[in-house]
Amino acid sequence: MADIGFTHIALGVTDINKSIAFYQKYAGMKVVHRRTDETNQLEVAWISDLTRPFVIVLLQLDQAQCQPSSGFHLGVACQSREEVDYLCNEAKLENLLQEGPHDWGSPVGYWAFIRDPDGYQLEVAYGQEVNIMIAQAQQQE
Repeated sequence: MADIGFTHIALGVTDINKSIAFYQKYAGMKVVHRRTDETNQLEVAWISDLTRPFVIVLLQLDQAQCQPSSGFHLGVACQSREEVDYLCNEAKLENLLQEGPHDWGSPVGYWAFIRDPDGYQLEVAYGQEVNIMIAQAQQQE
């Protein structure tokens, strides 16, 4: 089956191995493809949680090319509030917890922000209703 729809987002990172380790630990992602882009001489890794045809493309770049902005973030759904708390405790130990956890109720849920090695924010959350909102939108078509 051909890829259809939203398949990836690309992030510039300064240390691809640190970023891979971060997303493995905090988002349950695995490397599904890795190469050196011969045209640009870039290290490239595709990482996925293996739940859908979607990857984060990590591109190793210079520090000047990696400029995260506040408010922008990637979100990952956790299986429970306890998992969010566990990840937050781990992030606190590594001085990576930026905010939370907070419980904002439906549809936002229980969430926190964890900083990745390049300063991007990863939101770990439980109880968000993305799937419900998508199902409702599909029914309206």
